[in-house]
Amino acid sequence: MNLKQKIALGLGAANLALLWLFPPFDSFSSTDTKALIFAGFHFRFARAVNEVINGDVLFLEIMVLLVNVGIAWLLLRDVKNITGMKGRINYQNAILLVVAANLTVIMLFPPFQLFYAVTGALLPNFQGFYFIFMVDPMLTIVTPILYLEVIFVLFNGAVLWLLFNRVDERELSPQEAVELMRKLSGRRQE
Repeated sequence: MNLKQKIALGLGAANLALLWLFPPFDSFSSTDTKALIFAGFHFRFARAVNEVINGDVLFLEIMVLLVNVGIAWLLLRDVKNITGMKGRINYQNAILLVVAANLTVIMLFPPFQLFYAVTGALLPNFQGFYFIFMVDPMLTIVTPILYLEVIFVLFNGAVLWLLFNRVDERELSPQEAVELMRKLSGRRQE
């Protein structure tokens, strides 16, 4: 583990502490005690009486954070430059950056629906995607759609990352190259 990876882990731990200290809250509606309305992010120990922590969104935030720390870990690894490319940008690293950016955008603009439209349907209808810090108090996060978005981004990113896996080949010494050419030319003559 190099110094940059240690810094990424330290920043990830600090962000995890912030997520724990300032979780997302839902508040109970004044008209319907079964409907929860997204109430924003507050200090954990200073919540109102009618507020509860939104465990689904907190779980997704923690998972996105851990995935992004894992992406940073992979991007900051020591890479031997066999292909002659300058820098660390290759297809796998570009895919990791795109996945991290997508997950960040998904968490900043989650799907919302009006709280009175909350139903027991597996995929409820939703009002739209809104910036998480400037949302109308009458909206609630649609966690099943949010879960599906995160799963699709992670699955597609993992498949693309594996498809662009570069197999590092050992370079032949001059003697090994000459020997290989002799063997190959001998097979052609037979």
